[in-house]
Amino acid sequence: MSPSRPDPELPAIIQALPARSQALYRQAEQQWCRQQGLLLFAYGSLIWKPGFEAVEQGPAQVHGFHRALRLRSLVNRGNAAQPGLVLCLLPGGSCRGLFYRVSPEQSPAVLCELWAREMVVGSYQPRWLNCLSSSGPRRALSFTLERQSPGLVPHLSDAALLQIFEAAHGRYGSTLDYLQRTVQSLQAHGIRDRELERQLHLAAQQGLLG
Repeated sequence: MSPSRPDPELPAIIQALPARSQALYRQAEQQWCRQQGLLLFAYGSLIWKPGFEAVEQGPAQVHGFHRALRLRSLVNRGNAAQPGLVLCLLPGGSCRGLFYRVSPEQSPAVLCELWAREMVVGSYQPRWLNCLSSSGPRRALSFTLERQSPGLVPHLSDAALLQIFEAAHGRYGSTLDYLQRTVQSLQAHGIRDRELERQLHLAAQQGLLG
């Protein structure tokens, strides 16, 4: 989807995004309760590379969504010749990750930067999810994916996964590096994701890890 006509009421960094991303930004703003700052649920790269300073963070869990390496990446972790994969939250099950709270003063800028990072294509469906954190239930923003999204990759065979792990490289590195960093970061926080660990072990068996 190409960028729409810029909306002068939106921050410049948001105006440069596709129309869907701009509309979802407005929606997220309207649903945002600002008193505590920006609350986020991280399940992938935001765990090991948040890009912002949080005044509160800790382990958390959401129900109704699960983590999966199934979102096609044509720029960041792959390319047109060999698409890569990144994580998404899909409906069903549950997911353990991290809860962040950004100070109210920093929250508007962080939301804009986060939107420019995660919504550059507009594949995700941002949602305010009920999140169980160490400080109790909170409502946190996270980036989910609809099952009918064109960016959702069907379940892949191990052979197909290995092809991606071996050949998919993008602007920020390889799909395999992304997977490895995520697994290591989850484990550092005491979180086990057996499917991601299985995929990483598969790559190690084939000698793909440096």
